[in-house]
Amino acid sequence: MERLTYAFFHRPCLEVARELVGKLLVVNGKRFRISETEAYCGEADTACHAHKGRTPRTEVLYADAGTLYIYLCYGIHWLLNIVTGEPGQPEAVLIRACLEAPGPGKLTKALGITGTLNRESAVSSPELWIEDDGFSCEVETAKRVGIGYASQEDQDRLWRFQLKP
Repeated sequence: MERLTYAFFHRPCLEVARELVGKLLVVNGKRFRISETEAYCGEADTACHAHKGRTPRTEVLYADAGTLYIYLCYGIHWLLNIVTGEPGQPEAVLIRACLEAPGPGKLTKALGITGTLNRESAVSSPELWIEDDGFSCEVETAKRVGIGYASQEDQDRLWRFQLKP
C-alpha cells in the first residue's frame, strides 16, 4: 500500500477525479474503496462553490493540493472533498461514494468524518489519507448529481466518475 503524495493531487481536477476511483480512503484505520467521485473545476464551473470567488467558506479551495474541504450540506451531511491542481486555482474532487458506503453523506457518517478535519491535508494527516494498493478498474462517466443551481452546460458535463460494474 502506498499513500498518495502531493504530486498525485497537484494535477488537473479531472485527472485526479478519474484516478481516485478504485483507491482506498483510509480514516482512523478503516479502509473503504472509492467507487465514485465528482470534479469541480474552478471559478468558471458554475457548480463549484468557488464560482463566485473567495469567501470565508471557499477560501480552502484556493489552498495547496491535497487539502481537505469538508462542509455541511443542507445542515445534515458532511461532504468530503480534496483540493487539486495549482494553489490559487479552486478545484476539488468530491468523494461521492465507496463500495462500503454508497453516497457522500453515508460515507462520512460511516467513517466518522466531520468538519473537524476541514483544511487538514490528505498528504500529511495522521487521521485521513488515500492509498493505492494497485487495484485496477474500469471507470465510466456520468453527469454530476444535485447541481440544479448550475448552468445547463455545467449540469450536462460528464464529470462524475464511477467504478464500472
